[in-house]
Amino acid sequence: MRRIARPLVLGLALGVAVIATACSKKEEATAKPVAAFAVSVARVQAQDIPRSVLVSGPVSAWEEMQLGVEVSGLRVTSLLVDVGQAVRKGELLLQLDHRSLDAELAQADAALREAEAGASLARSQLARGELLVKDKYISATQLDELRAGRVKGDARVGTARAMRDTAALRRSFADLRAPDAGVISKRLVQPGQVVASGSELLRLIRQGRLEWRAELAEAELGRVKPGDRIQLTTRDGKAVVGQVRAVSPGVDASTRTGTVYADLPDPQGLQPGTYLQGRIDTGIGQGLTVPAATVVQRDGHPNVFTVDAKGIAHRVRIRTGGIANGQVEVLEGLKAGDAVVEQGAGFLGDGDSVRIVEATPATTP
Repeated sequence: MRRIARPLVLGLALGVAVIATACSKKEEATAKPVAAFAVSVARVQAQDIPRSVLVSGPVSAWEEMQLGVEVSGLRVTSLLVDVGQAVRKGELLLQLDHRSLDAELAQADAALREAEAGASLARSQLARGELLVKDKYISATQLDELRAGRVKGDARVGTARAMRDTAALRRSFADLRAPDAGVISKRLVQPGQVVASGSELLRLIRQGRLEWRAELAEAELGRVKPGDRIQLTTRDGKAVVGQVRAVSPGVDASTRTGTVYADLPDPQGLQPGTYLQGRIDTGIGQGLTVPAATVVQRDGHPNVFTVDAKGIAHRVRIRTGGIANGQVEVLEGLKAGDAVVEQGAGFLGDGDSVRIVEATPATTP
């Protein structure tokens, strides 16, 4: 029985193998070749690239002056400006009750006139004494006393004049005037309020000038220099052009950042405190570029597809820089002369077969 079963099993196995081989050949005969994607390629080129730094920062006042008075205990009698008002240099902004200061000034004027009268009398007495001493009508001691009286009179005049100037200065403190032209940005006082010396009453944006400030990392800070052009984009899409005025000479030890200050000669309605993104043009430099159409985003990173000699596409992750005139700067991942897929890159996967064709010009619908 065992001798008869073995040939039967071998025959069945041989029959199954023959059937499987026949089915495999039939499938290979009926299988169609995989179609290759038609793509165009572009070359990685080395060329001059406009260098720029993109960063965000606040719009601030160029110089914001805190204005107050130098006398205490006086009441505000008139407030002549409000927030947003443009003022001229020397324009009266605020006035205090100055009646007591006027009285002090009048008293100082009277004391000065009295001292001047005494000095004039002392000079006349000395002139007569110098004539009388020649004829020995008065002694030399009396002449010395007359001379001392003239010196004392002159000293009293000097003291009275200084007191009068002090009173006039205190009287001027009752009038708060604009130290420079500008725009009132803040008001912290009301009419009738009793003010204290040194307290902030008004705030003035000097000359109405605004500037843009940005914090840059130490690597980017070294690329920016005074005179570089900046361009801000407002919330409504308008472009505001300025120029870098100053760059901080060092970086903060904790944040490793430095500050860039840029003048905005024509702020076009910008307001202090507005946070805007800006581009700082730092010059021209050499770099590798590819057309923007060759770069595709996969897994949150920029990638391109290269094609080998067998027509197989390979995905390559790259690191990009700036974009200008439809060209993307490639910082890492490619070298000059590499061929990358341009038209059709968005539909490819790693390892796809491709067929290189001439690029077709883009048409406008």
